[in-house]
Amino acid sequence: MKGLKHLQTLLLIRDVARAGSIRKAAEDLNITSSALNRRIQAFEAEFGVPVFERLPRGVRLNPAGELLMQHIRTQISDMDRLRGQVADLAGQRRGHVSIACSQALNPIFLPQQIAAYRAEHPGVTFSVKVRDRAAAERDLSTFESDLALVFEPVYLADFEVIKAIPQPVCAVMAADHPLASKRDLRLRDCLAGPHVIPSRDYGVRHLLELATSGRTRRLAPALEAESFELMRQYVLYEQAVGFQIPIGLVPSDEPRLRVRRLAARDLIPGLLLLGQMRGRVLPVASAKFALKLAAALEDIENGLAVTELAPFRPDSQA
Repeated sequence: MKGLKHLQTLLLIRDVARAGSIRKAAEDLNITSSALNRRIQAFEAEFGVPVFERLPRGVRLNPAGELLMQHIRTQISDMDRLRGQVADLAGQRRGHVSIACSQALNPIFLPQQIAAYRAEHPGVTFSVKVRDRAAAERDLSTFESDLALVFEPVYLADFEVIKAIPQPVCAVMAADHPLASKRDLRLRDCLAGPHVIPSRDYGVRHLLELATSGRTRRLAPALEAESFELMRQYVLYEQAVGFQIPIGLVPSDEPRLRVRRLAARDLIPGLLLLGQMRGRVLPVASAKFALKLAAALEDIENGLAVTELAPFRPDSQA
């Protein structure tokens, strides 16, 4: 029981660190701030050093506290994994899977995969957080997410790749756009008229900037946005061109939109990566779901996937 009480204290420290205030954390936990403060002080006395820096308007972790927080995250992850293993012994998989993903994965791919997994294991729950490529990696390092599925990640220092597949950048436009039927569509054609691009935090924007660096034709967007859905809708209202990867294209819009794959000589394909924090042993449910995602991505790479994406496959160009 002492070990369980110790874990409860660690969870309290985590909650205070998140809240940035003992008073606010106590309100959230429905306990008195004096009781919470005594609990933390007792831990610090036993630990041998303070873990919080007391500020005029709250608290924040000191260097020792930051190290302790890494330990807390590991302890929570280990407990989740243990619970999953016990549930597997009973023949009923339980657990929670948290995923940080690029926005493009939300409309079709992830809902399909999560629903299929829960059909087999209804005791497993999920949380999906839309993150840009840098934030997704931060989520892994802080144990906020078990898995990350991101396009063109930034750092990769603590990112252990489970599966990687190439994704070409496609031009997206209204079906009646003048370029929709152009035989050999080039990036320079798309940029000659109004175009819409994602913000700098997204992998598609990174590849567009690489492709136009040092070139005569530069990015001069009529619209810059953080929402791919907004950009898809916008090209239906103006004769503009947007850019997206195939896995995120919504088939219900297919009659009104035309999707053209841009040649690799103009715009190199990027990598869609599924990964976890390097060296972390995942809880059972997360590890099993990662294997399912990896298999689904491999089917897409090999052209074997039969999904709602099929009618929206972009035109290929030599």
